[in-house]
Amino acid sequence: MEIIGAFAALIAILVALLSTNLFLGKLVVPSSHGRFVTLDGLRGYLAFFVFLHHSYIWYYYIHSDVWVLPSSRLFVHFGQVGVALFFMITGFLFFNKLLEGRARGIDWFRLYVSRFLRLTPLYLFSMVLLFLIVWVLTKNEPAQPTGKLIVDGLKWIGFRVSGAPDLNGLLGTRYIHAGVTWTLPYEWFFYLFLPFVALAIGSRPPVKYLCLAAIALYVFDVYGYSWSFGWLFLGGMVAAVLVRYDRFTIFSVSKWATCLIVGSLAWSVTYYPTIYESSVPRLLLIAVFCLISGGNTLFGLLKLKVSLVMGEMAYSMYLLHGVLLFVIFRFIFGGARASELTPLQYWGVIVLATPILMMICGLTFRFVERPAMRSVDTLTHWIRAKKKGRFERQKVN
Repeated sequence: MEIIGAFAALIAILVALLSTNLFLGKLVVPSSHGRFVTLDGLRGYLAFFVFLHHSYIWYYYIHSDVWVLPSSRLFVHFGQVGVALFFMITGFLFFNKLLEGRARGIDWFRLYVSRFLRLTPLYLFSMVLLFLIVWVLTKNEPAQPTGKLIVDGLKWIGFRVSGAPDLNGLLGTRYIHAGVTWTLPYEWFFYLFLPFVALAIGSRPPVKYLCLAAIALYVFDVYGYSWSFGWLFLGGMVAAVLVRYDRFTIFSVSKWATCLIVGSLAWSVTYYPTIYESSVPRLLLIAVFCLISGGNTLFGLLKLKVSLVMGEMAYSMYLLHGVLLFVIFRFIFGGARASELTPLQYWGVIVLATPILMMICGLTFRFVERPAMRSVDTLTHWIRAKKKGRFERQKVN
């Protein structure tokens, strides 16, 4: 299974690149104003690695009905490294904003509007798919009390900050998304903690945003979220500091840096079952991220147009691949037939599903994500105009 899976993963990556290049060049246009091209090019691969990670898990899930880490170290690292580097990218980009904001200021209101429009529309779209699948699977079963259905549904709509309950008695509801939504509360908490970070580096955020950060800190503690993932965001913040030094960026684009990246990743996969095994793979991963942030393109791969296009679709790939896997193996193959697939047949299905995933994600980026991102300034100005008009009316009265 492991050898077949590794070979199939390579083919799937090539199919993803080919289908992206053939079908999505006009549908998805990479951003022309990104300052950190290598990170833009990296994101798509990270999301696709998470897809491969969950594809491996699904093979054993349809046989045992138990959701566990892959037995293959390579596929464990596909998922864990993908998520870890996503967190680091978040830490890097927003700490960089804070560093630049010390001189020119930060529009905190616009920042939070942009985060809302970046994460929420596609997430709500995925919630529609989740609720639809739950309804199809449980429509012939006794319905739970309406109040419980509403509360449980709201927990999911609220980025599952307060939990991810099984909906209407459907065990393993979270696996419809392959469980990926667990990372989104951490993203939101990091955004809400930013005023504290800004204060620590010498900026002066408005008091209302510091209060918002304090409330977020309280919620974070009440619901028992772990601080152990903080090192991932911190790693991105370290990179944001290092890229400001010319000596570091010059070294980052050297062949020695490329060898260091490849060697670090190979060492981690070979000697550590997970990136949480010890501090060594964590430090190696931070070093890898810092070098890529500094401009290393991994033999030019990360600055290819096809990589940048995949990077634009990363959020869609990350959020929707689980739904595609669920539909394939629960509806198309009907569960029982899926368990009869040989490893070769199973990975053949994954390879064939790859261009379908890429096309779906291209469409959701084009018609859900991009329109929302483009409306950030419009919504920000509209809300401010409404607040200003209400304030002026109150002043007159």
